[in-house]
Amino acid sequence: MKEKLQTKFATRQYMISDTFELYYYSTIDVPGVKEHTHTHYEFYLFLEGAISLEIDGVLYTPTPGDLLLIPPGVPHHLVMHDLSVPYRRFVFWVSAAFAEQLRARSADYVYLMEYAAENQKYLFPLDSVEFNTIQYRTIRLIEEMRSDHFGKETQIFLYVSDLLMQINRTVYEQHHPLTRKAQLSLYEQLCFYIDEHLSEDLSLERLAAELFVSKYHIAHVFKDEIGISIHQYISKKRLARCREALLGDVPVTKVYLLFGFHDYSSFYRAFKKEYGISPKDFKELHTVTSD
Repeated sequence: MKEKLQTKFATRQYMISDTFELYYYSTIDVPGVKEHTHTHYEFYLFLEGAISLEIDGVLYTPTPGDLLLIPPGVPHHLVMHDLSVPYRRFVFWVSAAFAEQLRARSADYVYLMEYAAENQKYLFPLDSVEFNTIQYRTIRLIEEMRSDHFGKETQIFLYVSDLLMQINRTVYEQHHPLTRKAQLSLYEQLCFYIDEHLSEDLSLERLAAELFVSKYHIAHVFKDEIGISIHQYISKKRLARCREALLGDVPVTKVYLLFGFHDYSSFYRAFKKEYGISPKDFKELHTVTSD
């Protein structure tokens, strides 16, 4: 079974829902939409296309994996450069009222909304890990919206909250790279370092040299904290990142190289053991189709 997540494009530029709306669009030609503003926030995860967006008089040309946020009241419009190239993107609308509800829970939910409005900055490049992490949460939310599972509405709220938190955390940590490392315990420093260097050598010797402690102390601390070995933890983190990347456009034959697996056979065995399905079958099962 393939999830067909695509939404038929409509020129409507206003929200029907009073909370959020989320769409996956894949089109060759977009009917003309003149310069306009919204009363809602528009998050925009760019996947593919030869386009630019003029936002508040400035022309932005995103590259695949870029995140944009257009706050309420900011004029913008699309510029198509090549109608033969598929134009793919996730569009995530959040109403101003819903944003205020989230702000009442925590200002963390609206960090990026406030930053974009105050600084007139609307485009935020993402690296491949950041992009796949956000894309995974986006696809998961769309799949839940189209499901008939028990507790659907409750789960949708949790997924919306998680998606927004991940977006805000990603951009915040881009702006505050040193804050993340301040006053961390050894265990937290290990987790942080591993997350940032999954594609590299993560042997005990390397970790010990980077953190200036013995490899035996690292192994002991990690086992005490979560009950599994550091090797098992690193493998699970790498597999999780590979799983997220497979939900995007990364081929099975390349994904394992991005996150520290040295050969396909070891990646295949580990992935199937962890998730009960081969990487190829997993990708086919969850591929975003554009037809």
